[in-house]
Amino acid sequence: MPDGSIPLSWPKASYDPKYDPIQDAGPGHNREPAPTYWIGTGGTAPEDDGPVTADMEADVVVIGSGYTGLSTAIHLAKDHGMQPVVLEANSVAWGCSTRNGGQAQISSGRLKRSQWIKRWGVDVARGMHREVSEAFDLFNHLIADDDINCDPQPGGHYYIAHRDKVMAGLKSECAVLNETFGYGAKILSREELHENHVRDQEAAGALWEPDGTCIHAAKLAYGYLRMARRLGARVHTASPVMGWQQQGDWHYLRTPGGIVKTKSVTIATAGYTPVGLHKRTKHRLMPILSNSMVTRPLTQSELDECGIKVTSPLTDTRTLRHYYRLLPDNRVQIGSRSALTGRDAENEKHLNLLRKGLARKFPALDGISLDYSWWGWVDVSHDMMPRIVQPDPRTRIFYAMGYGGNGVMYSAQAGRRMAQLVAGKKTEAFDLPIFTSPLPSHGVLTPFRRLGQRFAYLWYYLNDEVI
Repeated sequence: MPDGSIPLSWPKASYDPKYDPIQDAGPGHNREPAPTYWIGTGGTAPEDDGPVTADMEADVVVIGSGYTGLSTAIHLAKDHGMQPVVLEANSVAWGCSTRNGGQAQISSGRLKRSQWIKRWGVDVARGMHREVSEAFDLFNHLIADDDINCDPQPGGHYYIAHRDKVMAGLKSECAVLNETFGYGAKILSREELHENHVRDQEAAGALWEPDGTCIHAAKLAYGYLRMARRLGARVHTASPVMGWQQQGDWHYLRTPGGIVKTKSVTIATAGYTPVGLHKRTKHRLMPILSNSMVTRPLTQSELDECGIKVTSPLTDTRTLRHYYRLLPDNRVQIGSRSALTGRDAENEKHLNLLRKGLARKFPALDGISLDYSWWGWVDVSHDMMPRIVQPDPRTRIFYAMGYGGNGVMYSAQAGRRMAQLVAGKKTEAFDLPIFTSPLPSHGVLTPFRRLGQRFAYLWYYLNDEVI
């Protein structure tokens, strides 16, 4: 129990560029957000409910106020009549949700459709495709709401071959999409891509998928926040979970300002999940750093030379892919791999790799000045697919995470599914493997996997660029 008087607000702590979810105890308390383009151009964040300032009881607690947590709160309130309490350690959408590339694609996790078939068979893969198609419909429905003004830029997703050798694989994947799933994908030649879509100088061609939308990452989160609070959810910022005890059916979550008592807890902390949060989430993810940068606005001559005629998502075929796009204000945003550890995140060499990647694609932008640069942790699961589960049926704890960098769109559906789990409203969709087993764990080996990650990055580079 908190002792003495409870302050009505907490002083802001500075942004920690070296934060590392494997090495650090937690993401901090009321820290400033990362200096991303989204934070810089998203306007003032909507009002939240401030920090917890007294002990309270809640229908259900949501830990984490990113896309997944806010979607969970929205659907708990709207679909199931509950009044959720969201606990956020820092500011709203402080983690993945304001550090991503703002690209919504028809995917969940890092595996392609052909890999779904190889892992689970055609019938399950078709079920997964129905799930992500339904998810995209939900996403489109949400962003059409007046609460959510996130600057959507639809137009499909361009999966761009960065070398000739990968075109055969793209053509094979396109055939799987169309023949097995009835999806309207198509192959674009280098000439067609350059003439009508984007003049990426590395491109040997591309696979185009009809579903793909770019959004403003912070405005999406702010819209979810407005919607959640309008529906009756309370969103408490500056309220990290610093202790968690269970007595019988009750969970007691200790925050700096008070203890929140509840029978149901949902976890939506993704790549920023503290190792010590709960044993059910410990070592269930391999957080990977992704770097991102945004140029100054391009001149008309630069726009003409780059030939970027689309504003929807662009992704290349590297294992450690580049994701890039033209922003509404004519800046270019691009992201890719970064450091292995938080302690090395500020090393200039990682930004220089990204600069070189941009210059290879668009030589006219070689040496262009930058307006924003940041990095963030991606919640990669050990088997490359997410989970939305109740890991132990005896305990009312639920989590949704492990999107592997493809959570902008699917997080909306994941929140809806997690709300259904809490409410006991399962459908046939819950027979799919992302709902039927917990995230795999490598236990205490997870921190040591970074040694393997270093060699894996070298292999990925050789395979992508040399072999």
